[in-house]
Amino acid sequence: MSAFDRKTSSEENKLSYNEKTSDNGVDAFIVNDAEAAHSGATLHRTMKNRHIAMISIGGVIGTGLFLGTANSLANGGPVGLLLGYAVVGTICYSMMISLGEMIAYLPLPGGQIMLAERFVDESWAFALGWIYWFNWIIVLPAELSAASVLIHFWTTKVNDAVWVTIFLIIIITINLFGAAAYGEAEFIFASIKVITITGLIILGIVLDLGGGPNHDRLGFRYWKHPGPFVQFEHIGGSKGRFLGWFAVLTNAAFSFIGTEIVAITSGEAKNPRRNIPRAIRRVYIRILLFYIGGVTIIGLLVPSNHQDLALNSSTAAKSPFVIAIKTAGISGLPSVINAALLTSALSAASSDLYTSSRALYGLALKGNAPSFFAKVSRFGLPYFSVAFSASFGLLAYMAVSNGAGHVFGWFSNMTSVSGLMSWFGISVIYTQFYKGVKAQGLDRNSLPFRAPLQPFAAYYSAAFALFICLFSGWAVFLRGHWAIDIFITNYIPLVLFFALYIGARLWKGTRWINPEDMDFKTGLDIVEAASYEEPPPRNWVEKCWAWLVSYLVLSPSLSSSPRLLDLLCVADDEMFMAVL
Repeated sequence: MSAFDRKTSSEENKLSYNEKTSDNGVDAFIVNDAEAAHSGATLHRTMKNRHIAMISIGGVIGTGLFLGTANSLANGGPVGLLLGYAVVGTICYSMMISLGEMIAYLPLPGGQIMLAERFVDESWAFALGWIYWFNWIIVLPAELSAASVLIHFWTTKVNDAVWVTIFLIIIITINLFGAAAYGEAEFIFASIKVITITGLIILGIVLDLGGGPNHDRLGFRYWKHPGPFVQFEHIGGSKGRFLGWFAVLTNAAFSFIGTEIVAITSGEAKNPRRNIPRAIRRVYIRILLFYIGGVTIIGLLVPSNHQDLALNSSTAAKSPFVIAIKTAGISGLPSVINAALLTSALSAASSDLYTSSRALYGLALKGNAPSFFAKVSRFGLPYFSVAFSASFGLLAYMAVSNGAGHVFGWFSNMTSVSGLMSWFGISVIYTQFYKGVKAQGLDRNSLPFRAPLQPFAAYYSAAFALFICLFSGWAVFLRGHWAIDIFITNYIPLVLFFALYIGARLWKGTRWINPEDMDFKTGLDIVEAASYEEPPPRNWVEKCWAWLVSYLVLSPSLSSSPRLLDLLCVADDEMFMAVL
């Protein structure tokens, strides 16, 4: 019997549904006794199905889509914007299905960092872990800077430092209350984002067809004038249009980075072998509806030469969505939308802190970071990791002297490249995982989630993620366009990843693990013990909610959830059931 065919038939590995969902909602998870002794305590499985569902759908939809698309539209034009996001979307999807197959089988604390050690080598885990942590501690001040930019829509009289301080206090407070509080807050924030982006897409269609107060039917007007593409830096011909499109790729990557956060949450997710595959299957919906749909609407409603799209220079810089609504003459609504976008920035910043702290915890757990970062409170909070990661939010105060829009550009560049290097690292892990499965004669069909198009999808995401990183800062090599800040922020993460890997390999003397020697079994019994069959809906009310949630929350398999009302209600489950 293969490792994939194990069943939890023994009494010691099988727990009832009620035992698994105890009143306090806490299930400790460890991989082995050595790791438990190393950390002193463990993370707790306090995230519910609705938390994982909403995090996977809208957890990291933030300023990249709502604000960063301003630069993308100005650089690439409406068609360049759409094509750029479509290409990065295919890379993201290929990476996610690769990650999903591995993490659904072994949902370990530390996510892909732990998988790297299992299937590649310790040095790859070291490099991937630190570049992934770097990615999230850099995107944190980027989101805070972006929030300051959004505030400029209302006023520029208040110093940016005031807003940065307020936002930083909010997200630190949320994370100090642990995974359960983060999950609840993210459920609310992500719900607002999903409703906002869905409403904006619908409103955009109405405005494009002339349904606004000015009754101006736009159609594809801006695809004709100023045109479908932008001649980058006034470079003529197809060369200028190609460079404009390529400039979109790095900005688009910033919007997609964070999709892999589901892997990090796997260590604190209840019933991970059922909930994680569900989350992975939703990825294509988010890519098509939110990202591709969103940028298509932006390209229809806002001309690429609009002056407020320049985040680095315009003091009135706004989200393209806000620009479109204001241009249409809808009074009052731009402020409402801008407020919703502000909550999305706070949501993304909260996710950034959560993810960076858990990545640092995973590094410490395996001895790749100082051991005190693995210390966990009795409530399951890695408090040293949270505090240290939160300290990098102070970099957002650079916006005070350099301008929030300019600082946002710096951090978004570093985030894009470091995030793409993480995607590259994850894709390489999968290629090794695939070789191990094949070499050991294991059946992929028995996996909780079997990714399609493999191993070619992993090869594709690895190659193109690295390709974009190599040429991310090409613009500075144009004559008269040298900028040391752009060069550094684009290429530091790329150099850092390989420097970390080569340095760790020389220091540790490691080699890549042979496929025949890969460990597919350690911790598998604990993972299986944390999984359980969820009962079907108990009455027609739950069946109706199951149908409604499967469409409104865009989750194709939620109809089997045992606590469907828990998906929609932030209040205590028992209180809600008592009302019914």
